[in-house]
Amino acid sequence: MSYSFLAERRNGGLPFRSRSVPSLDKYNSMPYIVYILECSDGSYYTGSTDDISKRLWQHDQGVESSSYTYSRRPVKLAWASEETQHYYDALRWERQIKGWSRVKKQALIRGEFDVIHEIVKAERKSRELKKRKSPR
Repeated sequence: MSYSFLAERRNGGLPFRSRSVPSLDKYNSMPYIVYILECSDGSYYTGSTDDISKRLWQHDQGVESSSYTYSRRPVKLAWASEETQHYYDALRWERQIKGWSRVKKQALIRGEFDVIHEIVKAERKSRELKKRKSPR
């Protein structure tokens, strides 16, 4: 849900921001990047950031001992998106990719968008077959 939509709801549907709602403009106007790291154990980590160099350094240094990549270092950048100007777009894309299968992530890393399309078609077909077979 976008910030402007929330502001409109709080203002009774009026399309302006309430002064009582803090501005999120500083988070929405920076360039954000979605990225995939390949970890030393061969697994993938997907994240988003407004400073890719700093974030890669943090992953390499193990700044957060509770993070997924901490025990899987060293990590290497496998893929990075083009910049997006809105945090919520990057977060939405990050969450979408996190839900993808390993095969689909590998196709994205290789830039094989036609393969991603074929995987999606196969997944859809599989879901439809399961629906038909399940008794109601």
